[in-house]
Amino acid sequence: MSRTDALRYAKPDTVLGRDAEWEALTAFASDPRPGPGLGVVSGRLRQGKTHLLRALTEAAGGFWFGAQEAVRSESLRMLGERIAEFAEFAGAPVRDRPRDWEAAVDALLGLGEGRPLPVVVDEFPRLVRQSPSLPSVICSALRRRSAAAGAGGEDGGARPRLLLCGSDLPVMRRLFSGPSPLHGLADLEMEVRPPDFRQAARMWGLDDPRLAFLVHAVVGGTPAYRYDHVRGDTPGGPDGFDDWVCRTALDPGTPLYREARLLLLEETDHLDRARCQSALAAVASGHSTPGEIAEYLDVQLPDVSHCLEMLHESGLLGADPDALRPNVTRLRIAEPLLAFEYAVVRPRRPSAEREDPAALWRRVRPAFGTRVAAPHFAQVCRDWAVRYAGPGVFGEAPATALHGSPAHPPPDAVPAAEVVVRGPAGERPGALLSVGLARWDEVLDVTHLERLRRLIAHLAAHGEDTARTRPACYSGAGFTPALRAAEADGEVLLVGLDRLYGGRQGGASGDS
Repeated sequence: MSRTDALRYAKPDTVLGRDAEWEALTAFASDPRPGPGLGVVSGRLRQGKTHLLRALTEAAGGFWFGAQEAVRSESLRMLGERIAEFAEFAGAPVRDRPRDWEAAVDALLGLGEGRPLPVVVDEFPRLVRQSPSLPSVICSALRRRSAAAGAGGEDGGARPRLLLCGSDLPVMRRLFSGPSPLHGLADLEMEVRPPDFRQAARMWGLDDPRLAFLVHAVVGGTPAYRYDHVRGDTPGGPDGFDDWVCRTALDPGTPLYREARLLLLEETDHLDRARCQSALAAVASGHSTPGEIAEYLDVQLPDVSHCLEMLHESGLLGADPDALRPNVTRLRIAEPLLAFEYAVVRPRRPSAEREDPAALWRRVRPAFGTRVAAPHFAQVCRDWAVRYAGPGVFGEAPATALHGSPAHPPPDAVPAAEVVVRGPAGERPGALLSVGLARWDEVLDVTHLERLRRLIAHLAAHGEDTARTRPACYSGAGFTPALRAAEADGEVLLVGLDRLYGGRQGGASGDS
């Protein structure tokens, strides 16, 4: 398919960013092949999936149905009414209302006569909970219609491009993998993720990199938080962050204040919420491995492992191997607003709703710096290394950027590196391209570089190939002149906020 075909439907102004997602969706929706097509769109709540798919159906004159929590008969009735409305508007014959899912799916796949047509069923897992046989019904209908289209070979006939969308990530994965009848049938599989830190800065209209980072450390890139949860409120300027936090994330009268608790309720309705709450609190306090979390909670590892696994499947916890000890898994809270809640607000919840937000923020600001901003800065640096640095920075294109901690570091070296960059991996771990420190509020100097060098030498002595390994220092506070001189001599890579956010190639805001 040509690029022109993929851009058949112009992206409306109401869809900000999401260029890659829009191109993939329009390519699928405008595919001219006869017969039906199946696409899968998943993603956590509040990421704009519905807005994106509604925009697609409006641009293409397609069909959209949003499933609700209901019993089977009511869902069939609502879907039948929606199909009848669509047919009447299109001037097509109105069929009898479907009485079962076989008839309903047949009616859906009958849409799009003579042209490709996006047919969206949003929150599909709700329908499956009501009717567990629905995936098998769809599978049979798709195979039957595809076979008929292939046998006929004609250009006419229905060409529905069925898009099944859902926010329940574990259910969506099970529905389209393994033994599921729908496994392997999708022409398009897309997960709508939150915009990254640079995209979020543009979304919030923030030009100052320090302010953009601080806002991202609180709310991440979730579009709904920008447009729905803060009443259109944005920080007034580089010095406006503290006041903005007080009147949004710490104000009990705003939706953002309640969002973290609602998010956990919505994402974990089938879990032990008390254990999930405590597990997230443990991660927010710096415990990053399952064993550390179990010890912190004073429970057996099996008792917490299932909870951690389900939080990971729901997209609330990130789980990454240690770059220097791949058998160690490190956990992090993947949703910044949850990290803010569990590190800053929840420990003080009993008094938070009665205390003046400004007074509360003065008390918790240090905790925000150490437990939220610092680990978030390290993650942003890792994201930058993989997504934006490019092969020119590390000698080849990075494949991974992870936290790394040798089992027995020498006492005169850094005990762990926050940004360990490796190249593409084959049978062995990828080439060690860089070992770096990330410090949010610390000015880095040559002593940090020396301790990094000793760590790299220690890794070489234990069998790691460090011939191409470049030491790196990442800082949100700046670098000393001596360290800058080392950068000029090619001895170290320096990355500050300006560089992270696409500004000048070295340094940080407020460099020393």
